[in-house]
Amino acid sequence: MHKPPAAAPAAPELFTWEFAADPYPAYAWLRTHSPVHRTTLPSGVDAWLVTRYADARQALADARLSKNPSNHSTQAHRSGRVGIPGERSADLMTHLLNIDPPDHTRLRRLVSKAFTPRRVASFEPRVREITDRLIDSFASGGEADLIHEFAFPLPIYAICDLLGVPAEDQDDFRDWAGMMLRHEKPGQGAGPRGGVARSVKKIRTYLAELIHRKRADLGDDLISDLIRASDHGEHLTENEAAAMAFILLFAGFETTVNLIGNGLYALLTHPEQRAQLQASLHRGETGLLATAVEELLRYDGPVELATWRFATSPITLGGQDIAVGDPVLVVLAAADRDPARFDQPDLLDLTRRDNPHLGFGLGIHYCIGAPLARLEAQYALAALLCRLPDLQLAATPADLRWRGGLIMRGLRQLPVSFTPEGQSDDVQ
Repeated sequence: MHKPPAAAPAAPELFTWEFAADPYPAYAWLRTHSPVHRTTLPSGVDAWLVTRYADARQALADARLSKNPSNHSTQAHRSGRVGIPGERSADLMTHLLNIDPPDHTRLRRLVSKAFTPRRVASFEPRVREITDRLIDSFASGGEADLIHEFAFPLPIYAICDLLGVPAEDQDDFRDWAGMMLRHEKPGQGAGPRGGVARSVKKIRTYLAELIHRKRADLGDDLISDLIRASDHGEHLTENEAAAMAFILLFAGFETTVNLIGNGLYALLTHPEQRAQLQASLHRGETGLLATAVEELLRYDGPVELATWRFATSPITLGGQDIAVGDPVLVVLAAADRDPARFDQPDLLDLTRRDNPHLGFGLGIHYCIGAPLARLEAQYALAALLCRLPDLQLAATPADLRWRGGLIMRGLRQLPVSFTPEGQSDDVQ
């Protein structure tokens, strides 16, 4: 007797606590059954999720997908349900994540004159100093929460130093940044976005005052360089400088918090990979450290979905027709686990060489802060694994909570235990 074909399994529920803890099975289902998937987000906005690697690359590079929400989204943008909460009311929209060419080309060129590879390389001693000081603060205690005591303060203090925020003001930035990490619970909509919006307003007010002071007394810092930057007589306006300083802070700190936190969690739950990395560091080798950070970016990266895009003309992606004005979200976490591109994508392999992950985006919107994030992550992981060689997770994976919301993916806490520094032998 002829059997009818088996029906596809039901679509997984998205944006729940269970999904936040491990979204990868749901993304595998979407790649197979609905690779460009229409869904309603917790904020109430309908959007397309792009989950396959080839489609993701197409979407990230397609000029018909605009980054400017004010031109192409309607009520969702005006009501603050897309983008960074509060950036519109704080006049912080003119940054690289929200504009298209030719404005994007001009701003990126000007910002690149300030945020140079040379400046990032010269910042390495300061990253090392901050990292070691933070580890010093808990290394003798035998236990720590590596999110709140390490992964969170490290990029905040680093980006504040880079921007030129005076030391006496940096704890205020730490408090404001902490408000940004208190995302809503999955599925609860946009209520707590108000706390993020208040934080954005405080940062905007502070940056305006800081830029005004630095115009009168330029220093050796990134904000001063943004003010100095010029190209064919063009300079950044004060609003543009404030918006760029803001997005370097906003995008540069949470991504690095998650990169370090997610990376440490992956290493702690894959002891054979962690031991391989520790052995190479003990031998004074750094090659594996570099490929390890790239693999951690691919395996469980800090940015789950690329930031908002909006169709400016009809587009077909993965066999789906997308209408003008429709929001499109590229799911980097799904694309970077696509078996059509990566061999054994659910396997953490720190030696992986063929690894063109999308963790920092692609094309003209490739993350300008990627070199700094790599620098911070490499030194943070190396310092912890060398100084606290028997670091162990002090909770079961099921007890850990992941921050909800869109775009970013990161742990709320990462409790660990270890032999207090000075009481353990070096890694053998």
